[in-house]
Amino acid sequence: MPVPEINEKTVMSTPNLYETDFYAWTQEQALLLRKNQWTQLDLLNLIEEIESLGKQQRQELRNRLSVLIGHLLKWEYQPQSRSRSWLATIRVQRRDTLQLLKDNPSLKSYLENALAEAYENGKDLAMGETDLPEETFPKICAYGLTEILDNSFYPGEPSELVSEVN
Repeated sequence: MPVPEINEKTVMSTPNLYETDFYAWTQEQALLLRKNQWTQLDLLNLIEEIESLGKQQRQELRNRLSVLIGHLLKWEYQPQSRSRSWLATIRVQRRDTLQLLKDNPSLKSYLENALAEAYENGKDLAMGETDLPEETFPKICAYGLTEILDNSFYPGEPSELVSEVN
């Protein structure tokens, strides 16, 4: 069943719309903003949602770095299992991370904190997928942010190993 379009006539100024139909609430708030109807806005929930959007961007950065670092660790510590799939994942995560930073330049100030958290997650991913013990991996990330995001960086012997997988 299609969702009815929200317009001035269908604005549902119910206080519980946020809890009962989030999509309709978002459409209502957008309409109210477009119409400059400031006093009818659900400011408390609107503020909460805007803050949440910022947190989602930070989480996306951490997630992408986690997957990228996990694959770099697998690449370095389990060279016999390298595959086109790992290579593709590394490349995609780098591109997507760089695009996220381009779209949200203020996230660059959060990179160092994100790296520390992402390394722990990436290490867990690598341990889970390689069955290597935790002590195999460094306690802190041995890769710098510049290396992690550099398309030519592959831990080990980059030029030879990457061309073997290609």
